[in-house]
Amino acid sequence: MKNFFVKVKNWFINHKPSKRRLIQVYAALLYNANIKGFINGTIFTGDTKNACVPGLNCYSCPGAVGACPLGALQNAMSSSGNTAPYYVLGILALFGLTLARTVCGFLCPVGLGQELLYKIKTPKIKKNRVTRVLSYFKYVLLFALVILLPILLHSPTFCKYICPAGTLGGGVSLLFHPENEDFFAALGGLFTWKFALMVAIIVLCVFCYRAFCRFLCPLGAIYGFFNRIALMGVRLDESKCTDCGLCINHCKMDIGKVGDHECIECGECIAVCPTKAISWKGSKIFLHPNAVAASVAAEETAGGEDFETLKPDLLQAKTVNETVPVSDNDGVVVMGPSGEEKAKRKSRKEKPRLSAYEKVKRRNKWLEIAAWSLASLFLAFVLIYYNFVLPPDEKIVIDKNQPCPEFTVQAYNGKETYSLSDSKGKVVVINFWATWCTGCVAELPDFNKLQENYLDDVVVVAVHGTVFEASYDGTEGVQRYIDEKNWNDYALTFVQDSDNLELKYSKTDDEGNVTVETKIGQLYKSLGGKGAWPTTVILDTEGKIVEVHQNTISYEKLEEKVLPLINK
Repeated sequence: MKNFFVKVKNWFINHKPSKRRLIQVYAALLYNANIKGFINGTIFTGDTKNACVPGLNCYSCPGAVGACPLGALQNAMSSSGNTAPYYVLGILALFGLTLARTVCGFLCPVGLGQELLYKIKTPKIKKNRVTRVLSYFKYVLLFALVILLPILLHSPTFCKYICPAGTLGGGVSLLFHPENEDFFAALGGLFTWKFALMVAIIVLCVFCYRAFCRFLCPLGAIYGFFNRIALMGVRLDESKCTDCGLCINHCKMDIGKVGDHECIECGECIAVCPTKAISWKGSKIFLHPNAVAASVAAEETAGGEDFETLKPDLLQAKTVNETVPVSDNDGVVVMGPSGEEKAKRKSRKEKPRLSAYEKVKRRNKWLEIAAWSLASLFLAFVLIYYNFVLPPDEKIVIDKNQPCPEFTVQAYNGKETYSLSDSKGKVVVINFWATWCTGCVAELPDFNKLQENYLDDVVVVAVHGTVFEASYDGTEGVQRYIDEKNWNDYALTFVQDSDNLELKYSKTDDEGNVTVETKIGQLYKSLGGKGAWPTTVILDTEGKIVEVHQNTISYEKLEEKVLPLINK
């Protein structure tokens, strides 16, 4: 029985997570602190979504509490016009100058997922000249899909066509929730392509270390430009380097040299360097045990009775009766007291003095304990705040034949505002669309056709949504999109949904008494929208809701639903 517990203890010791793995898990939890989003199948849309996290983490993930820097850059590029997106570029520069690809090695949830997949026992693809060449492909994607095409097509093309983090975090995780079953009807060929690509990348990561990170991730490409000048990361002391190549052979990334643009700054090479030429540039919290000795020089005392860390070839005892060479538990040779000196100290009841090495090691240990304690308290605070302190999003369930709440929103086409009361006595078709929604844009001509054919009896209102970041942000961006599409001559009434719009929705019982009265922040949400674009709401001539359709809809179906209301 005793042997069993010893084996269990040894297993845990041998399989305990490294410090880097704990930091990766910590970052993933911090980025996705809105755990209740996974439970409710909803996306957090609070104020912190205006700030970017350092790593790749999809904005549309139910747990995400911040924006993805890569998605923010694409949206900024697609809507910038002639103005440089200084805010997003500044955020990326800040992360790059301070952390660079340390983000990839320590703070990226996608990187953590890839490393866990690689642990599956299978034959592995070793790095070679082919993988080295393929590692430059992410720079092609950065230029083409993150910078050039978003400017030309006004669309976040990498997120839209490639990003597996978006497919898994913003797509699959939402589709798994039973309340989002309406989303399946809106899926098409684009999602099929992205899902197949995601599966292929996942399978490849089982056989090839960090395949997405090495070959496809534009965010890693951006941070790679800052590797040599960043405040944190690994550094190589070339005066100590013997070009033995052990660090490059040990590294699973396609590096040509420690700290180059392909290095993810994981620090795994520090332990294998025989001359201790590799060390950390940044905080000693992340120091590898073998790197502690490199910091001793700054703490060494000159003379006295303190222990001194010395190189073996320079080791000399000052007085044979006072000091002798000894080794500590890590194999570092130090000057220790002789047996005679120990006896003298014991008789004087003196506490043994610590060597400079031991002082540094003890100091780093307490700094590490303090840092982890503060980090744990902060994570606990964040998790409690997002899941228990913040009020839950109001869920509005719209019953058919309920009156649509009165609203007034900003209008386009030269009009200042549009109010529902302006269409009194007519059938109203409210279509929620967005510039970045391909299906929405494709079906708007059908809505215009319906408006033109039934101009006297129907009002079609095209409401641009504001729940997610749009390629054309704000009213000026949407108007520019309408101009480019030559939609100014459309008979549609184009309006902008508002984040600050306050509506009052009342539900009455059979006797006319108000039973529910709720203030709502968005027109889209107030009409039962759940995050699927396009959404079409149809009101009869009395202003009652008769249809909420969350999917694209053909002209024939539109006409089929509207004609009975006209002739009612």
